[in-house]
Amino acid sequence: MDLTILWWILAILLVIGGLVGTIIPALPGVPMVFAGLLLAAWITGFEPAGMWTMVILGALTAAAWLIDFLAAALGAKRLGASPRAFWGAMFGAIVGMFFGLAGILLGPFVGAFVAEISGGRGMQDAGRAGVGAWIGTVLGAAAKIAIAFLMVGFFILRQFFQ
Repeated sequence: MDLTILWWILAILLVIGGLVGTIIPALPGVPMVFAGLLLAAWITGFEPAGMWTMVILGALTAAAWLIDFLAAALGAKRLGASPRAFWGAMFGAIVGMFFGLAGILLGPFVGAFVAEISGGRGMQDAGRAGVGAWIGTVLGAAAKIAIAFLMVGFFILRQFFQ
């Protein structure tokens, strides 16, 4: 069997797994998509998708990674949370990653809420900060999904239309 076929299968599995990983928190979605596309570019000798294509895809991967960590914190900040809640939501997002989907969804909310309460703010302000963190998490997930599909579309476009 030709090894090229196995490389293509691996590249396709990485991209599909990455797309699934943008929804399922146990997988590093967008980085997996990038790894699959990088492998596909390597297989073709970086001809259709050259250095600049890979730089753009790398930048999109970095942007998605940043969105993953900052979305909840910025959502809390947008609804008037204190800087303490901003950092609480960020900490909650990081800790939440270890508790599956529930942790991803609730971690930023709990982190912002606890940070506001421990800072002496009332339940209503803490709840508002938590809701902002949750909204930021949901919008961040939507942005990551959009970025992953944009990366795949851009790569395919570069493959067929140089």
